[in-house]
Amino acid sequence: MKKELEKKRIKKKQDKAHRKEERRGNSTGGDLENMMAYVNADGDLVSTPEEAAPRPDVIRRNN
Repeated sequence: MKKELEKKRIKKKQDKAHRKEERRGNSTGGDLENMMAYVNADGDLVSTPEEAAPRPDVIRRNN
């Protein structure tokens, strides 16, 4: 009985390692650029950044 349990444990560990290697091989990559999302002026998520509009100058008054 102990030998059978040991064999099952080893088999389960090998299967898990095999699945892990498959996931690594099939991954598309976790680069930051691939995961980046931007919000446009309408509030929608887009994959490319919107062109930055020039900001109006702020006039400060001294009181």
